Amino acid sequence: MTKPMMDLRALVEKSGDADLLREMIGFAAERLMELEVGAKTGADYGEKTPERLAQRNGYRDRDWQTRAGSVELRIPRLRTGSYFPSFLEPRRSVEKGKRHAVPLLPC
Repeated sequence: MTKPMMDLRALVEKSGDADLLREMIGFAAERLMELEVGAKTGADYGEKTPERLAQRNGYRDRDWQTRAGSVELRIPRLRTGSYFPSFLEPRRSVEKGKRHAVPLLPC
């Protein structure tokens, strides 16, 4: 009886670490996106400056799959131009994914 209880306790402790790690990854990613968008627009969030190159236009949501699990990101949008975080890879269409997988299939 004590062995299953020890396994359950270890599982709960590990899941807490994973949640903390996902939150830390999400915080760092959002901060990095804010810095990148600030550099691209020429102004930080809410800052009014004559050097501003573009305006923000809300956020779009995207799930980022990491080894620690899924992290929900809010990616800033711009009114003119576009922004995509430097640390993410663009999603591939199904056809592109198949094209890369076919050479890997055994004959």
